[in-house]
Amino acid sequence: MATRPMTSVITGDIIKSRSLNNPKLWLQTLKNALATIEKDHSLWEIYRGDSFQIEIKQVEKSFEAAVYIKACIKTIKGLDVRLAIGLGSKTYSGEFVTESQGEAFLNSGTTLETLKKSKQSLKIKTSNKTLDQELNLYFKLAAISMDRWTVHQAEIVKLSLEHPNAIQEELGKRLGINQNTISRRQKRANLEEVLELNNMYQQKISKEL
Repeated sequence: MATRPMTSVITGDIIKSRSLNNPKLWLQTLKNALATIEKDHSLWEIYRGDSFQIEIKQVEKSFEAAVYIKACIKTIKGLDVRLAIGLGSKTYSGEFVTESQGEAFLNSGTTLETLKKSKQSLKIKTSNKTLDQELNLYFKLAAISMDRWTVHQAEIVKLSLEHPNAIQEELGKRLGINQNTISRRQKRANLEEVLELNNMYQQKISKEL
């Protein structure tokens, strides 16, 4: 019997979305973030006002996608996001991503509920409990920094992920600030450490595929 291919799913919701009277302030930002990650609109959906789900077929890219979504949302002052990464099989492809089924979707959805109770902002669930324990410890430590990103820090993380090969001077020109300011914001956002974690994540997940 053939083994079903593994996929990854991120289910999330916006924290304190109701604190802003106009949802348009963050809704377009979220749409742009999801569309940047996945151009196929059938693979992502926003529902129940401030909840969303996106399938990341390149499983090893799921942590980077989560970081990117968080950075995009935190460019809006006062907002944050909960993100649950689920890895596993896909047993049914629906017309919309929220209609699809399988282990990855179940893992992601149930993990989001645990995030709400534990007040964590990022967590993963796979079929490997040992791997989950290790990665979730790293995520919890990384969140100490990511949860505190300022608007300017989130902005530079977002731009750095969008242009991974750009040097600081090039990023500075895009934002209209100098290279020293770019460097300072990247350091305060602990971007280098987040990228190191992403590299380790990709290596560990690749071994699971």
